[in-house]
Amino acid sequence: MNNRYAIQIFWSEEDESFIAICQEFPGLSAFGETREEALHEAQIALDLMIETYQENSIPLPEPQSALLAA
Repeated sequence: MNNRYAIQIFWSEEDESFIAICQEFPGLSAFGETREEALHEAQIALDLMIETYQENSIPLPEPQSALLAA
């Protein structure tokens, strides 16, 4: 599924793995041994979250936009 939501990835010392989150969907997180694996898992979770919102007529949050400094 194509969407405009950003996924952030960071290293967790506690979990000893990469964690990927999407700010617009609190509670959505995914783990991976590599950045790529965390991103892949997060994209699956995000697609399922969007599908669930749509099936239940829940309005999707607006994607955050980044302000780029010149």
